[in-house]
Amino acid sequence: MTQARHGPRERMVFSAAQLIRRGGVTATGMREVAVHARAPRGSLQHYFPGGKEQLVNEAVAWAGRYAGKRVARFLAGLEEPTPSGLFAAMAAQWTDEYAADGFAAGCPVAAATVDRASSDDSTREAAAAAFAAWRGPVAEALTDMGVPAARAGSLATLMISTLEGAILLARAERDVRPLTTAVRELGPLLDAAAHP
Repeated sequence: MTQARHGPRERMVFSAAQLIRRGGVTATGMREVAVHARAPRGSLQHYFPGGKEQLVNEAVAWAGRYAGKRVARFLAGLEEPTPSGLFAAMAAQWTDEYAADGFAAGCPVAAATVDRASSDDSTREAAAAAFAAWRGPVAEALTDMGVPAARAGSLATLMISTLEGAILLARAERDVRPLTTAVRELGPLLDAAAHP
């Protein structure tokens, strides 16, 4: 998303997602979001009358849609799409980011879930919907690659949960090895499901 092409509302949602993925919900202040988005501070109240909770929930929803849309891009980059190739591409997004920018950021949906799942039902629901918005395209891609429909949803859940766990471990260890290990170990299982 190129911030210059979007209005203040879209820039603030994007900025909130970027700040949440670095510091979590608690550390992300409304003023900080406005500064990051280069938006007038007064516009926060205008666009987000529900306050920080509304902004966080919209940032989480944006992140889920973004992850879901990335699936098609990953597939387009594969010469011969396979379940393992899709998972490797999903993980490579993170290994590439960590190689270029360090380990400061993670998934904004995961961060919001950790920060708010026990205290804020609307954010927990937004996070669940965001994961579903990501899981759906992964499951559809798996089905298109020959995974039986009855297993595609379960394997999509496995892929996303494995990736999220590997991201957490990589950040904790400051090493991409958990991501590369997940790709190496999960790949054969995924490919075997496409050829039952």
